Amino acid sequence: MQVCGVQLSSATSRWRESWPSFRGSFECAGHSCCISGIQRPLCRVQCCQVPRSTRNVAHLQKEDKYSCVDRSTSYLHVQTLRNFPIEKLYGEVVLVRLDSVLLLDPLGLFSCSLKKTLSTIKYLYKAGGKVLLVTSWDPVLQSVNPVLKSTESFADYMSSLLQVKVIPVNGAPCLTSCKKEERVQNDIILFENLLNFRGENANCNDFSQKLASGAAIFVNDSFSLSHKIRASTVGITRFCYASLAGFHFEEELMQLLKINDTTRRPYIAIIGGSNFLRKAPALHLLASQCDGLFFVGKLSFQIMNGLGIPVSSCLIEKNATKEVLQLIEIAHNRNIPIYYPTDLWCLNSNNNEQLEIFDSAELLSGLISLGWTPVDIGPSTLERISSLLSSYKKILWIGPTSFDLTEEFSVGATQLGQILNKASHNSCDIILVGGAVCKAVKAISDSSSQYTAFENESIVWEFLKGRILPGIAALDKSYPYQIPWDDVFSDTKQPLFVDIGSGNGLFLFQMARNWEGSNFLGLEMNEKLVVRCLQDVASAGKRNLYFLSTNATSTFRSIVSSYPGLLTLVSIQCPNPDFNKEQNRWRMVRRMLVEAVSDLLQVNGKIYLQSDVESVLLGMKEQFISHGKGQLVVDSDGRMENPFGVVSDWERHVLARGAPMYRTMLRKV
Repeated sequence: MQVCGVQLSSATSRWRESWPSFRGSFECAGHSCCISGIQRPLCRVQCCQVPRSTRNVAHLQKEDKYSCVDRSTSYLHVQTLRNFPIEKLYGEVVLVRLDSVLLLDPLGLFSCSLKKTLSTIKYLYKAGGKVLLVTSWDPVLQSVNPVLKSTESFADYMSSLLQVKVIPVNGAPCLTSCKKEERVQNDIILFENLLNFRGENANCNDFSQKLASGAAIFVNDSFSLSHKIRASTVGITRFCYASLAGFHFEEELMQLLKINDTTRRPYIAIIGGSNFLRKAPALHLLASQCDGLFFVGKLSFQIMNGLGIPVSSCLIEKNATKEVLQLIEIAHNRNIPIYYPTDLWCLNSNNNEQLEIFDSAELLSGLISLGWTPVDIGPSTLERISSLLSSYKKILWIGPTSFDLTEEFSVGATQLGQILNKASHNSCDIILVGGAVCKAVKAISDSSSQYTAFENESIVWEFLKGRILPGIAALDKSYPYQIPWDDVFSDTKQPLFVDIGSGNGLFLFQMARNWEGSNFLGLEMNEKLVVRCLQDVASAGKRNLYFLSTNATSTFRSIVSSYPGLLTLVSIQCPNPDFNKEQNRWRMVRRMLVEAVSDLLQVNGKIYLQSDVESVLLGMKEQFISHGKGQLVVDSDGRMENPFGVVSDWERHVLARGAPMYRTMLRKV
């Protein structure tokens, strides 16, 4: 085993005042490292929030649910326009993705959403940004709305809504399609219908890049497309310096999260529609969260069949039997009730105008064979729902009550809407999901009624299934928690060293051991590695070292800005060059990260960049110099020695095979 002594190089002597001198040794053996006598394999770890019991490994593992980001929902924490520094908008080209359905319904169901969307545009415009608008509308919408006859007519309509001149631009939707005078004028630009370009729905990389050309910031305000992958919602984010949620998008996302909020109890879900098998994961989730389930529509037949009630085979979704029984078992284990219709409106197939009410058991036992078809829930069922809802504090209604898609014979939805309207006046939280549901309730609601409404049912079902919504995942992330710094470090006034891409943490472990008078924070995307690092931190009882599981590119500012002490040094060592994907090359070192580091670093603070690939180092250095606002200068460059005397795993591997390491030290002036 070789013991390597370390000393400061002359290149770093000027900034030794801020940092205690190095001491101790670093032992290397094969591909593992020993710190304080404990052998640690080459692993990395991440986490998000520290409990007070950092020094107790068993307790840390027990409280893991509090210390780590929920992997299924962490992508929902996004950077919003509201929290983005307004001064950074001035003089920037900002491309905004809009929802045309909202824009075309100024007095209807989406009036509140429209106001928020218009607020997004006006906010950007007043902040001094050059605003570009993109949206899409299908041929059906175009055929019934004269506003959509052309880009010109739509631009005129937008001008009237915004009270700002909107210039229409046909052709490929990018800034280079505009005339020179249009680029310099302070007018808003509206591009041609995105559906006229095949690259939109295909999320074509070239089309996404063209769409983003000239735009520095992307703002998504089209929440209704969150469950789809489009060039204008997902692909474009790879080419913009910042990707943010607009005011409408942010509001819709916050409302979506309320569905899983169980602080208001008891909580009941009224569930309609069909396709039990496709919705099974979401239905199982609701069964595990709610205090009651009331099934209507075709789903109720599956439930009745699962409960042993004879149901005609023509009404049964045969492949869903297993999932139905699982849901019933979940409800049984939690001791929550499952309700289904007691009576139904039925239509005589021999006389399309003959409607009658039948008891559910009577219908299912033989009337189907006589030509009677269920079309909606009956009055007895509605009375039952009305009596039940008075005892609930939160109600989710998702999916239509009717048994087919025709509204002609659908009477239950309107009456159920009246019941929910009454409940909304009794301090009950009401969540409406689906076009038919929203229409039924809002048609009879007054100005004092309070609802959370989602017109697009698919987004909510996908969310309840636990699926990642690509339109949300594509946006820049914000850190979801406030860091309890006093629990993380014993002395939060000590200078802070942040290692971005901390990997298995061995570099920071040795640094924290050598420099007890400083605090060390590792930011790493691999959650499993961070969890293991935190376990080692707790085991070693280190109170000047911590790790977080996060994408530092977009969360660095929100994490480090709350630190009570001074940020004195930031390091980025050997990022993956990813040469196979040119658009991802050095993706970690983007303008957003560079600006955050430059803003938060104290004067004379350092930025240490290192790579075994010279072009990667030069790329990182160029990004920091270009976007450092003139605050960063090169302190040491080229083939400088490692200033810390502590090597990272990859650095040790590179040096062992005789290859060079390339390093740069920048300083804030």
